[in-house]
Amino acid sequence: MEYPQSFLNLIDSLKKLSGVGSKTAERMAFDILSMKKEDLDNLSSAISAINQISRCPICGNLSEKEKPCEICQEEGRDHHLICVVCQPKDVIAFEKMKEYHGLYHILNGYISPSKNIGYEDINLPSLISRIEKDNDIKEIILATDLTMEGEITAMYITKLLTKFPNLVVSRLAHGLPMGAQLDYADEMTLFKAFTNRKSVN
Repeated sequence: MEYPQSFLNLIDSLKKLSGVGSKTAERMAFDILSMKKEDLDNLSSAISAINQISRCPICGNLSEKEKPCEICQEEGRDHHLICVVCQPKDVIAFEKMKEYHGLYHILNGYISPSKNIGYEDINLPSLISRIEKDNDIKEIILATDLTMEGEITAMYITKLLTKFPNLVVSRLAHGLPMGAQLDYADEMTLFKAFTNRKSVN
């Protein structure tokens, strides 16, 4: 016996989520099937509304309808600082720390030679463009993950930024262990890494 085609389609769609295999997708599909109609309608509406989410044209963060994100629009931010991270979830990790009040730049990926992902494939050219257009920027904080791809990307950015001699380029201190991802770090570890950052140029 086979499941109805619509149920199989749901399982196949769920399998496209990161870390979700066939068995997990099947369990999730049954969970969805057992939801109350109101909860199912809310889930469906939330998924449909994802189409309204785009990337901030300034920093690459999540935004709505291609407008600048809340952080880029927020008055009182320190425009001398830009913290470079990989994903929007890393911004949330820093904001929870409540110690950083500068701006962000989200790469939305890392340079990865093994995956044929290069400079142009991530949100890196726009960082260079931001620096060229804004003389107020004094420091770039590289807050990429301490993974092989994160390190390669940080080194590449550092090399690119040597053409801006007055710009300080710093890297998060190793309060974070190698292999760590920012969104899994607790606030104190992240705070220590941030306050002990060092210049790399």
